[in-house]
Amino acid sequence: MHKRIEKIEVFTFERQRKVAYLGDLGADEFALGEHHIVRRFNGTVYPRMDRSVVLRLTDSDGATGWGETYGLVAPGVVAALIEDLLGPYLKMLDPERPDAIWDKLYELQRVRGYWGGYLADTLAALDIALWDLFARSTGDSLQAALGKGGAGTIPAYVSGLPKPTKSERLELAQSWQSRGFDRVKIPVSDSDAGDVRGEFESLRNGLGDAARIAVDVHWTRTAEAAVALARDIAPFDPWFLEAPVAPEDIAAQRKVGQAISCPLALGEEWRTEWDYIPRDGAARIVQPEMGHTGITQFMRIAGRARTSGAEVIPHATIGMGIFMSASLRAGLAAGAEAHEFQHTIYGPNAALLEGAAPVEDGAFHIPDTPGHGITPNSDGMAHLTPLLSI
Repeated sequence: MHKRIEKIEVFTFERQRKVAYLGDLGADEFALGEHHIVRRFNGTVYPRMDRSVVLRLTDSDGATGWGETYGLVAPGVVAALIEDLLGPYLKMLDPERPDAIWDKLYELQRVRGYWGGYLADTLAALDIALWDLFARSTGDSLQAALGKGGAGTIPAYVSGLPKPTKSERLELAQSWQSRGFDRVKIPVSDSDAGDVRGEFESLRNGLGDAARIAVDVHWTRTAEAAVALARDIAPFDPWFLEAPVAPEDIAAQRKVGQAISCPLALGEEWRTEWDYIPRDGAARIVQPEMGHTGITQFMRIAGRARTSGAEVIPHATIGMGIFMSASLRAGLAAGAEAHEFQHTIYGPNAALLEGAAPVEDGAFHIPDTPGHGITPNSDGMAHLTPLLSI
């Protein structure tokens, strides 16, 4: 068991990209300051660089654990919550299992209606670091601490085909397929003039019947339009339809899930099992995002999904790679059917870390090393800017 927490350090991770995530500015799109782009197709802010919030916990024995959460927008909010509330309380608590500590930190604000958002993201970063410390204190891997020891693999699906034309996107997908990656997901923003059917037809014809092809709709459709889209692409055997309607609209999510023949996939924006509970049964694929959930809530969401017969296919977003490693190990413990592979992010940022899992032959190869297995190397530390130390 790790000792009482004595020091909490918070950093901003930033890494420049040659091309912004989902591509450079398009027609009717605009930059919002130096860090962000507002996308036309769904009105959402996206980063121009890789950016997240990283933290390091140090206990009274000098042992350290690393955590990470979203930092695409206003990373200082996470630091402020740790400085003003969560950090002082965490340093008062006796060492326990991290899930018990998560509950105590969460209870500080629940009756005031703070259940998600930046608060839950901050809890996620602390939770990942606490699980890292907890597992390392006994020499166990995170997956062992969660009940499933040993090394293992999870199939990886290629996320996004960032090329300007349909033929180039097919060529990129085929290049991945030649390396053993027979699962791919396209965002609706990649299709030519919104021609998702044509994109599916091209990929299915070029990749063959055995390939799994999914589409991320990025919350851009009404329920009726999402059902129509699913019917339009049904002849090409879609693997799943992800995030078709507004994330707040539970009724629309249920309507789509009941009406379409391919699996509905939901969950990347969820923070806790309380987000899952009213949607129980709406989706046949659940996609917890470690950067939002932390390990405790990732496992609780996965457990509820399993009880309802849903598959667990974790989401992967922009980050340094710490929460990605935690997601892979928690996914292994939860028996995940696959895991998203952000191929434009994972490799470059894995080079900033010691212990990142190799991804080859269509799968992540997850070692049985202590904790979540990740620490920033010297190059990684050079990309961390201190925000707070208490």
